[in-house]
Amino acid sequence: MAGVTRAIVAGMSVAARVPRRKKVADVPNPADLLAWYDRHRRVLPWRARRGEKPDPYRVWLSEIMLQQTTTKTAAPYYAHFVARWPTVEALVQANLHDILRAWAGLGYYARARNLHACAHAVVEQYEGKFPADLAALRALPGIGDYTAAAVAAIAFDVPAVPVDGNVERVVARLFAVEDELPFAKPKIKQLAASLLPASRAGDFAQALMDLGATLCSPKRPACALCPWNECCVALERGDPETFPRKASKREGRLRYGAAFVALRADARVLLRQRPEKGLLGAMTEVPGTAWAHDFELTSALKSAPRLKAKWRRLPGVVTHVFTHFPLELTVFVAEVPRATPAPKRARWVRLADLRGEALPSVMRKVLTHALERD
Repeated sequence: MAGVTRAIVAGMSVAARVPRRKKVADVPNPADLLAWYDRHRRVLPWRARRGEKPDPYRVWLSEIMLQQTTTKTAAPYYAHFVARWPTVEALVQANLHDILRAWAGLGYYARARNLHACAHAVVEQYEGKFPADLAALRALPGIGDYTAAAVAAIAFDVPAVPVDGNVERVVARLFAVEDELPFAKPKIKQLAASLLPASRAGDFAQALMDLGATLCSPKRPACALCPWNECCVALERGDPETFPRKASKREGRLRYGAAFVALRADARVLLRQRPEKGLLGAMTEVPGTAWAHDFELTSALKSAPRLKAKWRRLPGVVTHVFTHFPLELTVFVAEVPRATPAPKRARWVRLADLRGEALPSVMRKVLTHALERD
């Protein structure tokens, strides 16, 4: 039935969908949103059931995972983490490399390192209990303004409004905020805070998130079903899809590099660990060159692992896009005998065990490119 409703709504023009609001002075009523949330709240693996007290550890874990990640992508990682490390004390006992392995594929790997550091801080400073105070939460590793507000509101019902991308979109449309992101963020946060009800801060925060994730979508929002459609300035104007305004995105400059896939005769591949600080810190990789704008492919083999091997260049390149720049990697492959020792700071890993390694997506692309063409 929900699908049929959406299809009908999608086929209607914005003007035809919703009666024109009665007066410009209409103000969004938090009670209307909460009533909608009580009927339509999403069932999420980290969300407490009705009448159940939220677990701060699970709220925090989910919010860290959901940074720059969709609910669909984060859900299986969350399930794996809570099954393996069900409490913050259990997470503290984990080895960082094991956490990175479990995180592999989720991206933005600094989050995983901060996850471990934050767990240690909570155990050491707060005896394993997350603080409810916003300032104390912000002081923990990996927790910024949004995550602090989300944990405080959802886990402890502290009067705070976390503003993520979904909430930004809802508020920008409600008030037709003309300022462009990211410059509009302070204004949007102020407007969002003005909507906070006197009670049910946690439910209100999740209601805003749900509204943005379901009805107030980036394209073709289902305005007819929105509990705030009579007080949405963007809807009255007839252009809700144009909000929030966004400044033109500047693409980072393309970088280049080379990756070396050494395959041993006993079905093993040579891997090493990246430095703990910096991009993809402490993750596992195949040996390679630095990534640079002025990379010289003709001198790439100078950076190859110190092995008695004949390297051959594979056709094509591996492409990957990071947050701030795109990357192209040329891949070289070499086969070496079974008894070949690993160079310093590298190790041989069975191909059958690669799934359990802390390999970021770009390295999995490199290995796929090499093994499929080998």
